[in-house]
Amino acid sequence: MTAPVICVVGARPNYMKMAPIMRAFAAHSPAIPTLLVHTGQHYDAAMNDRLFTDLELPRADINLEVGSASHAVQTAEVMKRFEPVIDAHGARAVLVVGDVNSTLACALVAAKRHVPVIHVEAGLRSGDRRMPEEVNRVLTDQLSDLLYTTERSAHANLAREGIDAERAVFVGNVMIDTLMANRHKAVAPEALLAQAGLDPQRIADGFGVVTLHRPSNVDDPAMLRRLIETLHTVSQRLPLVFALHPRTRKNIDTHGLSALLDAPGFLVLPPQGYLEMLGLMANARVVLTDSGGIQEETTALGVPCLTMRDSTERPITVAEGTNTIVAGDAKAIIDGVNAILAGGGKGGRIPEGWDGRAAERIAAHLSAWLAAHEAAPAGMPA
Repeated sequence: MTAPVICVVGARPNYMKMAPIMRAFAAHSPAIPTLLVHTGQHYDAAMNDRLFTDLELPRADINLEVGSASHAVQTAEVMKRFEPVIDAHGARAVLVVGDVNSTLACALVAAKRHVPVIHVEAGLRSGDRRMPEEVNRVLTDQLSDLLYTTERSAHANLAREGIDAERAVFVGNVMIDTLMANRHKAVAPEALLAQAGLDPQRIADGFGVVTLHRPSNVDDPAMLRRLIETLHTVSQRLPLVFALHPRTRKNIDTHGLSALLDAPGFLVLPPQGYLEMLGLMANARVVLTDSGGIQEETTALGVPCLTMRDSTERPITVAEGTNTIVAGDAKAIIDGVNAILAGGGKGGRIPEGWDGRAAERIAAHLSAWLAAHEAAPAGMPA
């Protein structure tokens, strides 16, 4: 029996990337056998169940149930629990996506076991090594035998880091595959607010969407205060639907900022499922975020995005899309929102390869690559 390609998911953004890949592998002729491993890095059972259902992702064959911990402990625990999976099932390759701790941990295990590592969404760089995700990206790419990229600027990043050009293949963006496949199922914002006990009429004349979770924004009391006060100012002109991350909520409470969120311009929700967020983003006047994936999704949707970070690892969303970097600058945020309300904001265009077929291209290329790799004599390149 042919060993499977072990596909790894660990955190919520991974699911949106893996769902179209799994479908494309199953539909390819011949089908590419897979084993889906969920590390349990994000472990909210209700949220995980909703994501797997919404995205029609097969249930994980194996759940490592790692849970939350420090970066070092979590990475080590994933490695300890993932290695026996390779022992038990074998692996033609290990396919990882994105930049979370599970991505690096499983890539490390596979590389040390001489199993090919396939990295989807390779080559993205923010230039900020203070971000744990940046460290994960750089190291995973160094370990990977095959690197699938979402934008062509990624190839220059990889070349600067000494990675052979032959290992990198531009395929487009699998996140957009998921968006296009699910847009018709998006939950209407009015229905979402009504279900949450909030008056949908509050957004009748338009609204913005806010997500905020990066440690650099929410763990620094001064920065968090500046951002919440700035968003409070924005909310006086445009109602803001704020999908509030648990850590952000905790820090807001700890630092005495909760009263600002009680203002009439805020509609505060708990973290939302994929279809709920898709409905909010698609209908928003503007999205204010520090999320990487949302920068891509808003570009695909043609919705203006203001990114509250100093840099982005997805520069194509700024160069070609609807994204503008405003960092934590109160004036830049307020001016950005005012400009969008006055003139509609950046229209942008859909980048190359963001056409809903990236996963099909991965399946076709990987099938041929595996066949060539496995046919090559030991010690010789495929």
